[in-house]
Amino acid sequence: MLSYQHIYHAGNLADLHKHALLAWVLDYMTAKDKPLSYLESHAGRGVYALDGAEAAKTGEAAQGIGRALREGWFPKGHPYLRLLGEVRDQFGPEAYPGSPLLAALALRPGDAMHLAELHPQEHAALVEAMEPWTGNCHREDGMAMVLARTPPEPRRGLLLVDPSFEVKTDYEAMPRFLAQVNRKWNVGVLMLWYPVLTSALHRPMLAALEQAFPEGLRHEIGFKPARPGHGMVGSGMFVVNPPWGLAEEAARLTKVLAPAR
Repeated sequence: MLSYQHIYHAGNLADLHKHALLAWVLDYMTAKDKPLSYLESHAGRGVYALDGAEAAKTGEAAQGIGRALREGWFPKGHPYLRLLGEVRDQFGPEAYPGSPLLAALALRPGDAMHLAELHPQEHAALVEAMEPWTGNCHREDGMAMVLARTPPEPRRGLLLVDPSFEVKTDYEAMPRFLAQVNRKWNVGVLMLWYPVLTSALHRPMLAALEQAFPEGLRHEIGFKPARPGHGMVGSGMFVVNPPWGLAEEAARLTKVLAPAR
């Protein structure tokens, strides 16, 4: 949805959950001397300034990455902290990476990446942040981009799907979309982020996903709503073809993020 801008929410608790799991998967997959492809359907702008007015307005980053760093939630050497440090060395101490930049820093020569972002301002910022991957930043519908480029070359790789879910039909579309991608790319690691809501709007989607992918990994963390009356009370990830060891890492992450609850 073109009205959504993640800059107001960058670095919040949901980002910590999503990015920590993504960083671990990237670290695991790049440890093997085999090339991979990274695809992302809803890329955002790549890097965010947490000292800007938008982050200050919501305060979500202060209660997310700000608190996590102050209180030492993540163990030293965690792939997420390492990539965050690289971003801040390059962009400044208040920079926060979106998932495309995390991936770009983790990928190696010979790996491939394709990113989609439809919002014109977000796409322009993405292109600026993603040097030397600017030619791989596509201003087009993310789901269409993924379907057009799967199976990718190299075939080994992962997809991150991170819609805003502001359009309620996204909940119905995601199981069908992942099934389509999986039929074309049955070896791909498919990672879907979703909000955990007091309205339970996400639950039929998860039931459909678990029926379609009984060996998929579902991981959720709960936290207090960002504002009184806010309906989002947690963050979830559903992973098709989860890499070996991801379930154990997710369990560790539950303990890491326990102070958020």
